[in-house]
Amino acid sequence: MITRIALSLALALLIPLGLALGLIASQWPRAQAAPPAGGLDFSGALAAGVGEPTAVEAVPMRDGFPLQVRRYGPEGAARPLLILLHGSGWHGQQFEALARDLAPEARILVPDLRGHGAQPGRRGDIDYIGQFEDDLADLIRAEARPGQRVILGGHSSGGGLVVRFAGGPQGGLIDGALLLAPFLKHNAPTTRPNSGGWARPLTRRIVGLSMLNGVGIGALNHLTAIQFNMPAAVLEGPLGATATTAYSYRLNRSFAPRGDYLADVAALPPFLLIAGAEDEAFDAALYRPTMESVTGRGTYLVVPGEGHLSILQAAATRRAIRDLLHDQ
Repeated sequence: MITRIALSLALALLIPLGLALGLIASQWPRAQAAPPAGGLDFSGALAAGVGEPTAVEAVPMRDGFPLQVRRYGPEGAARPLLILLHGSGWHGQQFEALARDLAPEARILVPDLRGHGAQPGRRGDIDYIGQFEDDLADLIRAEARPGQRVILGGHSSGGGLVVRFAGGPQGGLIDGALLLAPFLKHNAPTTRPNSGGWARPLTRRIVGLSMLNGVGIGALNHLTAIQFNMPAAVLEGPLGATATTAYSYRLNRSFAPRGDYLADVAALPPFLLIAGAEDEAFDAALYRPTMESVTGRGTYLVVPGEGHLSILQAAATRRAIRDLLHDQ
């Protein structure tokens, strides 16, 4: 009798485990033999970043990792501290023009998130789920002055990370949020299929890894879970070596709100959301009804004629952010 029960328990464990491993093994990353032709239009973003880039300096994190950070604007607590988080696949230089323009209004920090940029550590990977949040908490504690208003902002997946941070245990470190065409979740009403062709999620592998994590097994979280359709103009250009074309499961999980993304949305402090009406990755018109179902703290701006990346260069975006920085 005892042997039969033990056998039943073993089968109850091994069958889901085998299914999870089968799903993981059934899907592998594509070899990128040549730069793809599709994806998001990076031309405006690259043009906005021309010229001598701002120097990057290291800020040590709790594990000693030298987080690469760009600084703009005056020191001191008289103006808000604005931290800007880049989107998937790229790095903080995407904010070069915007940050220079806003520098008189705020003290601005633009990090290359761990796993990204010219000095990524392990490109496309981090150590554990939630490490981005710990890095941001370390950066805020190291840089915020007493009494200084702290605004955490991000574009695309960076905006999703802002939402995740707000809903996590360290969300009380920020006073406001800036969401620029944020990624909310793959199944949110705002998200177009595969983010408009930008992302190639390895769906079966993600399901299998999620099953393992559900029973506390994270040994395979380093495996690739998503790839990006980074255009040839980037990969063959002078900054091609700084692009990140794939993420591990643990990095991908860390760069988005949790499964109950609306719970993270509900935890946001007062926020400004800006998106382009022609966004290729997300449906800008659906942000407000989706998010207002759980929070009344948001202000929403949909800018006519702007896309997913061009929203960063729009004059209306800069005016709205200035108003946010001056709003006490």
